Amino acid sequence: MKFLKMQGTGNDFVVLDGLRERLPVADWTSLARRMCDRHFGVGSDGVLIVEPSRRADFRMRMFNPDGTEAEMCGNGIRCFAKYVYDSGLSGRREMAVETGAGVLDLVVHARNGTADAVTVSMGVPEFRPDRIPVAGDGQVARDLPLDGVGADVRVTCVSMGNPHAVMFLDRPVAEFPLEQVGPRVEHHRLFPRRVNFEVVYRRGPEELDARVWERGAGVTLACGTGACAVAAAARRHGLIGDRVRVNLPGGPLDIEWDGESEILMTGPAALVFEGDWPAPEA
Repeated sequence: MKFLKMQGTGNDFVVLDGLRERLPVADWTSLARRMCDRHFGVGSDGVLIVEPSRRADFRMRMFNPDGTEAEMCGNGIRCFAKYVYDSGLSGRREMAVETGAGVLDLVVHARNGTADAVTVSMGVPEFRPDRIPVAGDGQVARDLPLDGVGADVRVTCVSMGNPHAVMFLDRPVAEFPLEQVGPRVEHHRLFPRRVNFEVVYRRGPEELDARVWERGAGVTLACGTGACAVAAAARRHGLIGDRVRVNLPGGPLDIEWDGESEILMTGPAALVFEGDWPAPEA
C-alpha cells in the first residue's frame, strides 16, 4: 500500500488513499498499531484514510496509535485537506469533509499550487456534560475536581466532536507533570469515553500556551481539537476575546470564536515523505 507521512504543527499522520487504491485491510485496529509504532513502523500520531462520502466531498476516518477510532482530529483534517488538494482529488479550495463528528467545511490556503495552510470550521463547542460526555449532573462541567490523579486537578470540559478536559495553570505548562497525570485523567471514571486533557497558561488576552495529552496517543506536539477546546474554555472563563493564538510545542494555531457560532481554526500542513507498506494479510 502506498502511504504519505504528513504533519501539522508537529502532529504527524500516515495518510492512506482509499479512492485511488483498494485498501486490502481487514483489521484497521491492528494496522494502525503497527504503522504508528515509532520503532517498528512508520511512526505517527494516527492513521488517516481518504474515503468517498455521500454527504460531503470526502470522508475522513482516523485511527489512534492504540488502534481506537477517533471522531475527529483537527491537525489531521488539515493534512487530509492538503493531500486531497495537492494530489488533484479536488481542484477547489473550499470543500466539505465528513468525519465522525459530522461534516466540516474548510478552506485551503495555497501558494504556487500547493496547500500550505488550511482553515477549518470546527463546529460549535458543546459544554453540556451529557453531550461531551461527562458523568454527573449539572448544565456545565466547569472547575470540576478530579480525585485520584496524583495532582490537584480541576477541569472545564467541552466537546469539539471529541471530549476534552481543560485545566488552567498559574505557571508555565512545561512545569506540569503531564506525562504522569495525563493517563490518569484520560481514564478517570467521570469520562465514559475517556478524554483528551489540556493544560493551559494565559500569556495575555490574545495568547495562550498549551500542552496536550491525547486520548489513545499520549503526549503529542499539537492537537487541533484541543486548541479549539482550550480557546472555547478560556473564552467562557473570560480570559480571552474572539481571537487567540494557541502556542503548542509543535507550533501555533490561530483560533477564532465569537462565543456562539462555529470555531475557526487555521494552521499549517506539510508533506514529510511518501512510501510503500506491505499489504496486510486479508
